[in-house]
Amino acid sequence: MKAALTLRDRIDHAVFNAIYSRSLVYNTCWEDPAVDRIALALKPHDSLLVITSAGCNVLDYALAGPRRIHAVDANPRQTALLELKLAGIRHLDFEDFFALFGCGVHQHVRTLYHDTLRAELSPFAQGFWDERLHWFNPAQGGFYFQGLAGTVARAFRAYLRVRPRLAAGIEELIQADCLKDQRAIYDAQVQPLMWGAGMNWTLSRQLTMSMLGVPYAQRRQVQAQHHHGVAGFIREAVEYVFRELPVWTNYFWMVYLNGRYSQSCCPEYLKRANFAALKAGLADRVVPHTCTVTAFLQQTEERISKFVLLDHMDWMSSYYPEALGEEWTAILERATANARVIFRSAHAAPAYLERIEVGARHEPLCERLAFHPALTRDLQRRDRVHTYAGFHVADLVGA
Repeated sequence: MKAALTLRDRIDHAVFNAIYSRSLVYNTCWEDPAVDRIALALKPHDSLLVITSAGCNVLDYALAGPRRIHAVDANPRQTALLELKLAGIRHLDFEDFFALFGCGVHQHVRTLYHDTLRAELSPFAQGFWDERLHWFNPAQGGFYFQGLAGTVARAFRAYLRVRPRLAAGIEELIQADCLKDQRAIYDAQVQPLMWGAGMNWTLSRQLTMSMLGVPYAQRRQVQAQHHHGVAGFIREAVEYVFRELPVWTNYFWMVYLNGRYSQSCCPEYLKRANFAALKAGLADRVVPHTCTVTAFLQQTEERISKFVLLDHMDWMSSYYPEALGEEWTAILERATANARVIFRSAHAAPAYLERIEVGARHEPLCERLAFHPALTRDLQRRDRVHTYAGFHVADLVGA
């Protein structure tokens, strides 16, 4: 189970940790909660553990009305973002909330924050946002060009300024209102200009991947299964998104191209009726925690029926394999009978699942998981983000 780390592994992991431990990595979630909700089949009695990320999907799941959602993240900056959203839901009207998290800008953010939101935040979140209210300033580009992922989006926007033909093609693409036209625009005006040597080189740099929250271990998994490497995988993902899926519902890509959401193309929590439902009580079912998954499970007495683990096992399996085994032992100890787990991976069939051992008897984890391959193949095709090679849904089995 012990990972053999090369010097390159250690250096890249140190760089990733240095970036991750000082930054808000995700200013919006990069997983499609519409397919998650189908996979999770949420019921009123469910209690969830969800890795927080930017909190968008936590709020999306809350709209399904489960009993409790524990939002867990080891990065306190991600918790601070969820706390700000929860405070906004409780105390702002829809127009001000949408300005902040839909448009990403608000002319009076300092007044709103100090008069209405700040007192609702934890001490860490207060300190974090005290220094970053300028992120919502139009002069700074708005919230969705901030944080690590936002910095990459801002760099791409700057790139488009020196590639006006490509920028014009992308602008026409995102205005398409039928899939046939969308595909034709991509093929004629975007694809020929997009994928040159410079773009391939940029996407192949580990610094770029680290800014997007992708450590070297995850990048290596992509390289192992795609003969054109990371750049080839990303190109394949982009071409699927813009040739096969309707762009007018794809708020994941639109926010980074436009720097904002629209009220017709945005996460569910930013829609007026859903905002009202969250304000009426559903948001109160969300409980933020800044800690590891294992630490939370070891201190809670609550039984968890649904787990949303994102893609963190990709890097834990390489850098902290023993800790990953401990995490799964904790999951099995706190899970209800037939609990369901969903997670994503850079690999369609991650080999680390075969190596994880759980419990005092070191049982193979794979013997405790019942996967749903037909369901996940269908959901993978519908996924509007489409940047993970593997989407996995499994039920926990055995006593």
